[in-house]
Amino acid sequence: MIRIIGYFFGLGLTMAALLGFFAGVYLWRLNKQLPDHDHLADYAPPIMTRVHAADGDLIAEFAQEHRLFVPIRVIPKRLVQAFLSSEDKNFYEHKGVDGLGVVRAMIKNVSNITQGKRLEGASTITQQIAKNFLLTSDVTIERKLKEAVLAIRLERTFTKAELLELYLNEIYLGMGTYGVAAAALAYFDKPLDSLSISEVAYLAALPKAPNNYHPFRKTQRALARRNWVIDRMYENGYITQLDAMVAKQKDLGVKSSSSKSKTVDAAYYVEEIRRQAFNMYGEKELYGGGLSIRSTLNTEYQKYAQKALREGLLAYDRRYGWRGPVQQVSLEDVDDWALPVQNVPIPSDLAPWRLAIILKVEDDKAEFGFRPRRTAAGKFEEKRETGKIFLDGVKWARKSVKGGRGPNITTVKDVLAPGDIVWVEKSGAGHILRQIPEVNGGLVAIDPHTGRVLAMVGGFSFQASEFNRSTQASRQPGSAFKPFVYAAALDAGYTPTSLVLDAPFVMQQGKDMGLWKPENYGRQFYGLSTLRLGIEKSRNLMTVRLAQQIGMRPVVDYARKFNIVDHMPPVLSMALGAGETTLMRLTTAYAMLVNGGKQVSPTLIDRIQNRYGETIYRYDERPCVGCNSIWTGQETPILPDVRERVLSPQTSYQIVSMLEGVVKRGTGRSIRSVGKPLAGKTGTTNDSRDAWFVGFSADLAVGVYIGFDTPRTLGEGETGGRIAAPVFRDFMTKALSNAPATPFRIPPSVNLVRVNAQTGKLAKSGDGAVILEAFKVGTEPAPGRAQAVIGRGEIAPKSESTNNSAIGSGTGGLY
Repeated sequence: MIRIIGYFFGLGLTMAALLGFFAGVYLWRLNKQLPDHDHLADYAPPIMTRVHAADGDLIAEFAQEHRLFVPIRVIPKRLVQAFLSSEDKNFYEHKGVDGLGVVRAMIKNVSNITQGKRLEGASTITQQIAKNFLLTSDVTIERKLKEAVLAIRLERTFTKAELLELYLNEIYLGMGTYGVAAAALAYFDKPLDSLSISEVAYLAALPKAPNNYHPFRKTQRALARRNWVIDRMYENGYITQLDAMVAKQKDLGVKSSSSKSKTVDAAYYVEEIRRQAFNMYGEKELYGGGLSIRSTLNTEYQKYAQKALREGLLAYDRRYGWRGPVQQVSLEDVDDWALPVQNVPIPSDLAPWRLAIILKVEDDKAEFGFRPRRTAAGKFEEKRETGKIFLDGVKWARKSVKGGRGPNITTVKDVLAPGDIVWVEKSGAGHILRQIPEVNGGLVAIDPHTGRVLAMVGGFSFQASEFNRSTQASRQPGSAFKPFVYAAALDAGYTPTSLVLDAPFVMQQGKDMGLWKPENYGRQFYGLSTLRLGIEKSRNLMTVRLAQQIGMRPVVDYARKFNIVDHMPPVLSMALGAGETTLMRLTTAYAMLVNGGKQVSPTLIDRIQNRYGETIYRYDERPCVGCNSIWTGQETPILPDVRERVLSPQTSYQIVSMLEGVVKRGTGRSIRSVGKPLAGKTGTTNDSRDAWFVGFSADLAVGVYIGFDTPRTLGEGETGGRIAAPVFRDFMTKALSNAPATPFRIPPSVNLVRVNAQTGKLAKSGDGAVILEAFKVGTEPAPGRAQAVIGRGEIAPKSESTNNSAIGSGTGGLY
């Protein structure tokens, strides 16, 4: 018997030795297969890039993974306690694997198996780090063993604080968010330090399976899981019983996307920044580099710009009538009227407009059903809302016919019918019928001293069309280019009171090219007139004569220096704005007029910092000696002005003064109602295809462009003064409402002299129209000093050799 016992004992020892040997070999092989974890010391996860306005408001985020990295030292203690209670209460005691937790889970799972419940795991936070960073999610024993070994290694390499930092910044928490900071913003629209107990508990409830605890789709399950975390926090001594009771009584408090703090509508602006940042740093850095981009956007100006442009486009569109419903459907076989209107694809940036379907029409009103709103989960609500539109709300909607509108509207039935799907907007007790205009446009506002783009709108709706009419649409500016012709003339020795013949003439274009006969708008002419009158009244004939007199080479040079047109052909038609440019470029050129002739470049970005807070780009690179010094009574440091001069301050002011006359007495008279010193110029191209107004106050340059994306006439009489100037006026009214009435700055060596506004001669007693005219010192009217006259005795001027076939391009209608 003893021999038998000894035999089996020896066999057992042999088997144990063999098992130990094979286990050792397996663990040795497993150890060789484990990935290196040292790189976690340089953990740099993909972090979203955030774009802020000049005042710090968040306006955009670019990300492949919605994550913000937060150092462990600034993560609130209460949040850490919530995750420890939920995921690993013995985190500070174990060395990577929680033996007690494993035993506890095994005992619990025996009960769970008999009751058909889900099995519980015993992974520590360190094991989760090993799995998430270094391993796959395969459910195998080998992967679990690797996870345990790696967890032990990680505990030997990193401190507990470092491990928590890795975990809390990497973990996926649903709603497309990674890490606790991004999740706090996505769920609660709050920074971490503002979260309540109930909120940190909900975030800590999510790591196991975020979709199982979705705040809107699975609210009750989410509440139960959150309350379970709150109970664990109480059991672990992190909160009091009263804290737990109060927290469990609260709703989840998760905000839907529509209820979160709204940033300003700046989609065109943001897209331009995205393009620039992409070109500067590439896709990987833009979407995962954690850049912080401080833009130049003024959020208040952006709101004013959006509203002014939209209202201007709608005002024009209403003049040409109603083009019909978005769609027309039959309601006969439809049980739920909301279904057809739900299926219509629409822009999402037209609030407060809403899409609706007409249900019933009477002579004095129509009843409609709104397109259902979407829930936070993205589904359409079951709730049905209806409204009414009365006769006053459709009276504008006379049928669109060629060249205008049809007969007046006398009943609602003249416009609407059951099954019409239309846009409506709340107004008083009823609604107004709306339609998305076919015409489009842009508005740009620039700080003329720095080039900082303070506001930019590129169209009526970014969702409907991403094409940016402020930066991408190259169009003829028409008479909005004329100030640069006049600037060249002033630099050539002429004065604002120099006379130019405003009379018809014919120009030979060249061999076999026929004759060109430029015309004024309205086909009238006024004889000898001052340069000031020529620009105030936008006289084409005077501008062509002036350009011919000084030669087109200086005009071409000014177009290049002011960055309006890169390669302008030296032909006279270009003097009337036949060369194409963008609204951004032309507005920047006007900014150089009002800033005293200093070159500026438009910028949408002030500064870019990397994920470590280091500034990697700064628009203004000027050195500031002493700016970082402690103040001890010394003088304020002065920043050097490194801007290149493109025009003398004296000529700049003369042009500004003449453009101020455009607003006071000329084609921009509608701007006067703003009640502040303003200057600017209208522009309308051949056949009224494009309408412009570009102008400025002493410290703000603004440009407006309106036209069709596929060029066609805007209609008879639709000039820049009628279409674009009101948009400029409405924007400036708001933008300057709290600003002082700052006059335009007069540089040295300029004298203001009283002259007759019609003749340009020194004012005499009894003259009716007297103005203060700006003259460079030594050029003022004086006895014995004759006025320069262009065109006196002229019959038919011959063309210069440079006036080639481009002249005959139909520019007689540029004004």
